[in-house]
Amino acid sequence: MSRKTQKASIVAIAATLMIGLASAEGSGANAQQGENQEISGMETDAETVPVFVAEEVVQALPPVETPVEDLADNAAAADASSLQELVAVTPTDGALSREMECLAGAIYFESRGEPLAGQLAVGRVIINRAESELFPSSYCGVVYQRKQFSFVRGGRMPAIPRSSPAWHRAKAIARIAHQDLWDSEAQDSLYFHARYVRPAWSKRKVARATINTHVFYR
Repeated sequence: MSRKTQKASIVAIAATLMIGLASAEGSGANAQQGENQEISGMETDAETVPVFVAEEVVQALPPVETPVEDLADNAAAADASSLQELVAVTPTDGALSREMECLAGAIYFESRGEPLAGQLAVGRVIINRAESELFPSSYCGVVYQRKQFSFVRGGRMPAIPRSSPAWHRAKAIARIAHQDLWDSEAQDSLYFHARYVRPAWSKRKVARATINTHVFYR
């Protein structure tokens, strides 16, 4: 056999081997793909296949529920033509939370002899202080802060005659102030004092309102 013939035979054999290998690899790939398809078909059904939507989808938010008592108070505030009328229809039955007890107590001891607008203004000051960074962040913290309210003695509030009309009014005013059901002339006031005294700090504050015997400041 000549060198030329021998070289041609070697080339032919090499080509045959390459074709065979390519066929084997193709068969393996197809088999593996078929197995994957079969496994995928076993694990996925019509219910779990995600459906992609091209358009924007807006999910409705669940409705916000308002407590029944708040709805009643809001309705009463809308129908009331005066603060006196609103106090008359505001429920005062049931126990108060500690925070509301502190708010109502401060209103009672600081202003039970004042007109309703004056009592509401005192309640507004307590709430404004609790919302201000200058004072404690709770009603009780504000009321029991040292050297702020003279009725607090030894860190305690005096006993309250709970069957008295004045206490029921104070509870109603506290609820009205807490839920902001009626605007107060005190607005954003943080301080108040009786008109018969003239504390030095009052010169550095801005007067917001004078209601009967109290002057309110920011």
